[in-house]
Amino acid sequence: MKIFATIRFYWGAFIISFNTAVFMIPALMLFGKHKSTIVHHINRLTLFMMGGKLAQEGTMDANADMYVMNHQGIVDIIGLEALQNNHLRWVAKKELFEAPWFGNLLRHGEMISLDRQNKTGLLKLIKDVKESKDLYHRPVAIFPEGTRTDKQPLLPFKKGSKIIAEKLELRVQPIVITGSKWVLNEHIKTGHSGTVKYEFLPSFSVKSDDENWFETLRKDMQKVIDDEFNNNHCSR
Repeated sequence: MKIFATIRFYWGAFIISFNTAVFMIPALMLFGKHKSTIVHHINRLTLFMMGGKLAQEGTMDANADMYVMNHQGIVDIIGLEALQNNHLRWVAKKELFEAPWFGNLLRHGEMISLDRQNKTGLLKLIKDVKESKDLYHRPVAIFPEGTRTDKQPLLPFKKGSKIIAEKLELRVQPIVITGSKWVLNEHIKTGHSGTVKYEFLPSFSVKSDDENWFETLRKDMQKVIDDEFNNNHCSR
């Protein structure tokens, strides 16, 4: 019933906020050397308390420099952090760094801030990704759609991800996420118990002379999304 789904949404939102504010941020401040492990275990706890489970297909390439994913909501991030422990460095819009609680989480987690209103934002992003690769040795996680959507078709990918990958000659791995919107739908404010699936597609090294790689990547991800819906009745 819709009323129970609505109650589950607010329960999920509370759990995410509570665990972030009470457990994750203080732990990151006190035990900075173990950030990746802290984020991994607390997100596993959060997903469990929300009634979510994880499924994986394919293998995550630990040598990838950038992971590109479709995006439905915050459960995408929670689930991937719960699934692996590779110390990802997420790219998030600047406004999120200014938000209560989550802004502190992003800053203490040393995530990457993207100012989409600033003309120099792309230059800063290139610099930050290069530092992630060469200095911090942390892979970058990015949503090339640039925003959340509740639709099945992927939104057009922003060109920033393409420019960065080509300029820095990154190794890229696409990840297709399905089921997260069922666990927590931020558009219509409903929640359910369910499984979030992460399908890891083959990684590849970007060559600037392959002009079509970015569109091919998007088509490959869309095909997985469509197959998952048609064969398993699981939306993204």
